[in-house]
Amino acid sequence: MLTLDVSKAASFLPQDYLTSRQTALEKAASMLANHDGPGGDFTGWVYLPRDYDKEEFARIQAAAEKIRKQSQVLVVIGIGGSYLGARAVIDLLASPNYNLKKKDTPDILFAGNGLSTDTLLETIALIGDRDFSVNVISKSGTTTEPAVAFRIFKSLLEEKYGKDGARERIYATTDKARGALKGLADTEGYEEFVVPDDVGGRFSVLTAVGLLPIAVAGIDIAELMGGAAQAMADLSAGGLDNPAWQYAALRHALYQEGKKVELLACYEPHLRAFGEWWKQLFGESEGKDGQGVFP
Repeated sequence: MLTLDVSKAASFLPQDYLTSRQTALEKAASMLANHDGPGGDFTGWVYLPRDYDKEEFARIQAAAEKIRKQSQVLVVIGIGGSYLGARAVIDLLASPNYNLKKKDTPDILFAGNGLSTDTLLETIALIGDRDFSVNVISKSGTTTEPAVAFRIFKSLLEEKYGKDGARERIYATTDKARGALKGLADTEGYEEFVVPDDVGGRFSVLTAVGLLPIAVAGIDIAELMGGAAQAMADLSAGGLDNPAWQYAALRHALYQEGKKVELLACYEPHLRAFGEWWKQLFGESEGKDGQGVFP
């Protein structure tokens, strides 16, 4: 269970910073639990570790095993929440040097999160002559960076394996019913996984968005979901001893006291990618309204 030490911040906080916000904390917890607050349509992540699609989960595990047997490299194409969560988990539970280590699982290369030609060419060079597969992740299929990258890697796959062979190496994680990538995947016959309607992209690591790359890296996603379910149970419990409540109250109190920037210092290299994911979680959640602590 996580604990939060606020002793070093005490001099910057009103003495009752936690108890004075109890009513607001209870209201926020209720809105999350009932999905009826602002943005409630996208809070399916709250109970996802318990309520995830078990049939799709089994297909993710099967697809990961197929990729591990078939390919030496998996190229994950996505931007923002479509790659940051998976990268954070792989760095944390495997190694930030995962691709450099001797192992019996494929290298995981991330693409489509920028428009740098040099980076794209370097990624292609890193693949070299090795067998590879592609997991393209986009709810709409029209986001510029992943769309450009996918077009290039799709062409490389078809050139190397032919159209039918490429079809067996492309996995599309997208909307369940609509969008450009969904339409293409249906037409071409790619194996498809779903970005749930009620889970925002930056919270999607425990959906197929994150689980497929994580599983390909050899991480036991069943154990991962079990740990997430335990954390969900711990942090769903109400009360001022809940570290999530404490952290929320602390950030709000410091923000009201004029503290506008928060630093997350990760001295463990395994946690560096987690820091990048954390910045997106807070920056995109609060920053769209032009408010909130700057992460």
